Amino acid sequence: MRRIVYAALGFSAACGLSLYLNSWFARLIGIGAVFLLSALAERKPGVLRRIFVAFIGCTLGFIWFHAYTQRYLKPVETLDGEITQCTIRASDFSRETAYGTAVDGVVSLNGNDYRITVYLKETESFVPGDTISGRFRLRITTDAGDNPSSYYHGRGVFLLAYQTESYARSVTPQTWKDIPANLRYRIKQILQEYVPGDSVPFAKALLLGDTSDLSYQTDTDLKVSGIRHVVAVSGLHISIFFAIISAVTFRKRFLTALFGVPLLILFAAVAGFTPSVTRACIMCALMLAAQLLNREYDGASALSVAVLTMLVCNPYCFSSVSFQLSVASVAGILLFTPGILNAMIARLAEKKGKRYSFLRKLAAAVSVTVGAQVFTIPLCAWYFGMVSLVGVVTNLLVLWVISLIFCMLTVICLLALISSTLARMIGMVAAFLIRYVLLAAKIMASFPLAAVYMVSPYITAWLIFLYGLLILFLVSGKRIPKTFFCCAILSLCIALLASWLEPKTSDVRISVLDVGQGQCVLIQSKGRTYVVDCGGDSDRRTADIAAEALMSQGYSRIDGLILTHTDKDHAGGAEYFLSRIHTDFLILPDTHAAISVPDNTRTVIAERDLHITDGDSEISVFVPVYHGSDNEMSLCVLFQAKKCGILITGDRNAFGERSLLRHAEIPDVDVLIAGHHGAKSSTCEELLAAVKPEIVCISVGKDNPYGHPNSELLERLSDFGCAVYRTDQQGTITIRR
Repeated sequence: MRRIVYAALGFSAACGLSLYLNSWFARLIGIGAVFLLSALAERKPGVLRRIFVAFIGCTLGFIWFHAYTQRYLKPVETLDGEITQCTIRASDFSRETAYGTAVDGVVSLNGNDYRITVYLKETESFVPGDTISGRFRLRITTDAGDNPSSYYHGRGVFLLAYQTESYARSVTPQTWKDIPANLRYRIKQILQEYVPGDSVPFAKALLLGDTSDLSYQTDTDLKVSGIRHVVAVSGLHISIFFAIISAVTFRKRFLTALFGVPLLILFAAVAGFTPSVTRACIMCALMLAAQLLNREYDGASALSVAVLTMLVCNPYCFSSVSFQLSVASVAGILLFTPGILNAMIARLAEKKGKRYSFLRKLAAAVSVTVGAQVFTIPLCAWYFGMVSLVGVVTNLLVLWVISLIFCMLTVICLLALISSTLARMIGMVAAFLIRYVLLAAKIMASFPLAAVYMVSPYITAWLIFLYGLLILFLVSGKRIPKTFFCCAILSLCIALLASWLEPKTSDVRISVLDVGQGQCVLIQSKGRTYVVDCGGDSDRRTADIAAEALMSQGYSRIDGLILTHTDKDHAGGAEYFLSRIHTDFLILPDTHAAISVPDNTRTVIAERDLHITDGDSEISVFVPVYHGSDNEMSLCVLFQAKKCGILITGDRNAFGERSLLRHAEIPDVDVLIAGHHGAKSSTCEELLAAVKPEIVCISVGKDNPYGHPNSELLERLSDFGCAVYRTDQQGTITIRR
């Protein structure tokens, strides 16, 4: 291992500790862990030297992070939340949002240029070079701001701007810096023209990393089947692109370097210089340099140089999920793939012939996939809440096709300038292969146990146990792979069994899911499962949270979904949820909006009160008596069982709650879901006095702009002696009876 590796380890640790740990004591503990890792990295002399190099790297990392923050970010931290006069030059084409238009650009403030994303209320098209002048409310994306977001500052975007009043638009001449954005836009046009329509979203995602047009179902299939990485431009794409360049230049080192480096930089620019692409390009450039200088290429050193380069340019890049996954996958390949490959080859009975050649190639593919996942699985579990169990098989089925598709799409972009007929013919072949990939992903994702979900504490415990077992396996003098795999599978079976049986140990189980500023409630009783509302901060994320909460318990179907009303924060994720979980029936209010429902789901429009009796439990759905606003037209849901009663009033205010009490017999309940996310005008005294709830759950988002839950409501609940639980503080709330 080269010294640069330990320097990069120390530098990266300093950036990570500075980002995630505010306490200096915690940082010292982290530094100690880095030094211990350095000492144990190799069982050879030179431990003190490695520790010293890591210490130097860590010290420089802390100094650089502090200097970068003070010099570059401190000058604009005081602008967070302030309305400021800005002139923003668009650096890319605009994109539509749910609330208007978003434009990426550059702004000059306090002597520095900053990348910025501006959000406008109007729907308007902008191209690179357009300037937007006006007064905007600025937000800082780092921890110094009220709403920090690693999604932005991991990409080097440290400022967000929100329109507060009218703005002026003007056009400035384009420069060479606008070439990548224009080229990316042109490539999208070519793909839309020459690739059949159903394959265009995947083609754009594969070639450019633009996943905005992927359907929810396709995106979910890719994630669950373990191949979502193929549509995030990364080292895989760079390696394919580099292979194309090498073939065109006849593998001549000088020609490959002469044309390869500029083309790699251009490809990275077109892909938006995402962390994974940037890392791969730097490593490719170092490999070309090693070939030209007749030097040995060391993957670990190249990865370290790439990491140091990226963190020096932007130390906040460490927080990017793309950066972490990219570095983790390459590190896993470098550390584990050779050993896995050698172990697999050693077990092959034959050592020559076509069968041996095929098995060796298969072993190489498996070893690379498994090696890449050693470090990425914990990251995927942490960030995405799932671990695909079929990922290795799916990768074997599709990765060879991905290379062909990528090459074809590249050829299409070139042929579009020469022969539209040939481009269209190749587009048809590429579309056929794309359909194969999507079909393979869909089939693999549909298997039971295609993935496990971290929402279950038993699965989380299993994953921790698995990595503890892996560490013991690696440090053990005598390694027996069969023992490791048997223990891993047995422990997974135990964790799954516990995840499926635990919910059934209670007569009634109520889960108020943490979906942000929205509402989604799971009610389970003696094998029957109902979901009331499905909306939150993000429609897709809300559907994922609800579906994965059920699938982690072994449910792929439920008895019913009830939407109290169809506002986005109560029903936005319903369509996505219905595409993942089979639902026997859907109950909608009479004022329902258009919702796409699968053919196997029966839709019931609540024009009058409904009563569903199921064994010892009963669900009553009460319709509004008086017409009013959308909130007042909310359905009310009462669930009654021997040991528990729960009342959900949607977004009704005090008037709607009083009308419910006048026109229906509402008994005492154990659990009340606070109306309208804890608004002052809901959950009135009359309702509390009538139903006498022991527990009140408030489904509310953190730092929401509405001031929910209202302080007067909280005092009211305290006066009635209610135990209050909030999703913004406790996360998902689970009540068992």
